[in-house]
Amino acid sequence: QVQLGESGGGLVQAGGSLRLSCAASGRTFSNYAMGWFRQAPGKEREIVAAISWNGYNTYYADSVKGRFTISIYNAKNTVFLQMNSLKPEDTAVYYCAAVRQLYSYSYSTDSREYDYWGQGTQVTVSS
Repeated sequence: QVQLGESGGGLVQAGGSLRLSCAASGRTFSNYAMGWFRQAPGKEREIVAAISWNGYNTYYADSVKGRFTISIYNAKNTVFLQMNSLKPEDTAVYYCAAVRQLYSYSYSTDSREYDYWGQGTQVTVSS
């Protein structure tokens, strides 16, 4: 079993920055692609970014390209989401998730494929 714990959410003004962290613990954690998802009130959960276990391959939703950066620190089983130039429409609960991959260079953008989820962290961007 894998446990994921997010941190770093909060309230920030538009144009500001936040850095989310997600630490994994539990069973041996390797070859897990990681993803960040978010869900705003009244909306469906959507993918924000994903990264392969080796960190070489990444995906970003169009809405965050150029503003958010996902990174992974394998030695600490931690994935980060650096969020810059935040907008009010970025307000949501952000979740990290993990999915076991056959290859260290692959990732998934489909939330249905993810095996483990964190409890979520609230990000609120004021205008």
